[in-house]
Formats: sequence, structure tokens, C-alpha cells
Amino acid sequence: MPLSSAAGALLMPLALLPIGPPEAPGPGGATAGTVPDQVVNAQFDRADGFVPARAVTHAPDLVPYGAQVRVTVHREEGRTTVAVELAGVAGPHEFPAHVHTGYCGVDPAASGPHYQHVANADSADNEVRMTVHTDAGGAGHASATVPWAFRPDGAHSLVLHAGTDAGRHAAADRVGCVDVDF
Repeated sequence: MPLSSAAGALLMPLALLPIGPPEAPGPGGATAGTVPDQVVNAQFDRADGFVPARAVTHAPDLVPYGAQVRVTVHREEGRTTVAVELAGVAGPHEFPAHVHTGYCGVDPAASGPHYQHVANADSADNEVRMTVHTDAGGAGHASATVPWAFRPDGAHSLVLHAGTDAGRHAAADRVGCVDVDF
């Protein structure tokens, strides 16, 4: 029996805006000097659900179940751009976002520390750091470009932190996590 159009619409993920203008693909689908973009589209869900979630929320008041996330990783000539788009989260709000070394889990700390290109080096371009500014409707996006590529098996998730003015959450609290495998 076919789904009604209303029920079918509920099953379709929210459309998120594309990041940047599309480039003309070359042979194999990539532009010269690039590899194809890696894109993760997911809905935030419980970390302890029956089916493992690709994106988990640790604070449903800021990152509600069903909120949408899109993470895009673009690599070109030794540079990497990580972009994140959100829809349906708290707004207006500022979510600091970083790439982390571990995978998302029931315990927010499972995502491990921030990924650093050079371990224990303190410089602005040693980590992927960005802040997602959401509007009143809970939509927002941000991106960061670094002059390096991730080490194989070194980075596995993008974490949203609570940020300032987050009510009962400390600014550094991990409120959402997306498994990406950079």
C-alpha cells in the first residue's frame, strides 16, 4: 500500500543548503587536485538507541532528537575544509564545533580530545575550530579550512559544544556528536 504524500514527506530528511558553489567535476568525479567530497547527512538521535545513530545528542534541549546535521569534508592540494550545517537545533545560539579523535558514544567523553595535526602544539591552524551561529529557527552553518590533511585513522567525529549562555550546560559541554571518519 503506498504511503500518503503527507506520510512520505515525514520520511524525507530536511533539505539543507549546499555549501559553496559546485565545481565542475573532472575525470572520476573530482576536480583537478582534489578527491571527491565526503558528505555525512544525519539526524540527531539517542546514543543508546536500538539502532546505532550516526549523530547523537547529549543535550536534547539544545540539539533535539530529529534535528538535522550535514558535515562536508573537502580536500584539495594539501588543504582540508570542514563544513557543518544544522537545522532544527536551539536558536539563536552559538555552538563551538571541533574535530575529535574518537567516535561518538553514550558517554560524551567517548569522542576523545580535539584532533591536533601536530600533537600538543598550540597554534590557530593546528585544530579544526569553528562556531556555528544559528538563527531563531535553529538553522546555521560554519566552515574552517586548515593547511593540512588528517592523518589516517586519526579523527573520527565532529563535536558540538554548548557554547556560552547555554543554560544548565557549561560552555565546554559536548552537546552533539557526528561520526565522520575524516
